[in-house]
Amino acid sequence: MAKCDSCGKTTTFGHNRSFSLRATRRAFKPNLQKITVIENGKKVQKTLCAKCIRTMVKSH
Repeated sequence: MAKCDSCGKTTTFGHNRSFSLRATRRAFKPNLQKITVIENGKKVQKTLCAKCIRTMVKSH
């Protein structure tokens, strides 16, 4: 399943709204990326959203 390992962000659902305000279903997908992170001295591959990657880089 598409889910961020850090914050748990997943696909959310909403509507496309046309000019006539007709609502059709759509999905908002998170920007997930697989990155290698060093955790407790070991390299671990995680699936993180772009926001979590940014905050991780900022904290170091």
